[in-house]
Amino acid sequence: MTTPQRWRTEGFAFLAAYIACIPAANWMILHLGTVCPPDGPCLIPVAPGGLMAPSGVLMAGLALVLRDLVQRRLGVAPALAAIAAGAAVSAALAPPSLVAASTVAFLLSELADFAVYTPLQRRGLVRAVLVSSMVGLVADSLLFLWLAFGSLDFLAGQIVGKALMVLLTLPAIRWLRDRDRRLENNSDEREERPC
Repeated sequence: MTTPQRWRTEGFAFLAAYIACIPAANWMILHLGTVCPPDGPCLIPVAPGGLMAPSGVLMAGLALVLRDLVQRRLGVAPALAAIAAGAAVSAALAPPSLVAASTVAFLLSELADFAVYTPLQRRGLVRAVLVSSMVGLVADSLLFLWLAFGSLDFLAGQIVGKALMVLLTLPAIRWLRDRDRRLENNSDEREERPC
């Protein structure tokens, strides 16, 4: 498989994982957690000292990173199409009480991530993913909590939970960047060799 074919295949795999994060986050927030109060989100601990967050933060943090990888592999237009598709999936699959919050928070936070990632990617993949994801996760946390629950009670937990997920992906992002460089160098060496 040539490098462009590999990158395209990986791009579609990242896209599928990105889209899958959306219903997973919506399902988790209502069904999976260490505490699931009847009138609120299911919560998980995200830091020592009892800091809790709605369980969907894990998938929301991962989605921000995967969107960046979709853009890296498939380009700007497919990344924007993925955001639009993700918002539609979010609207279609979110529980009725979370449709507006989930859709608006998803759409605006992903566009914020996109706006930061696009110019930063030229300065380095790891930095671009980290900074853009942090901007996106703060926007997502503020918007989702306010629109879904009318409260920012879990804001710190949301931000910490999503940030942890982003930080956990950074070794894989670094590995991917290094592997891309090796593949590009090997491809360049083959082109320079006389036949």
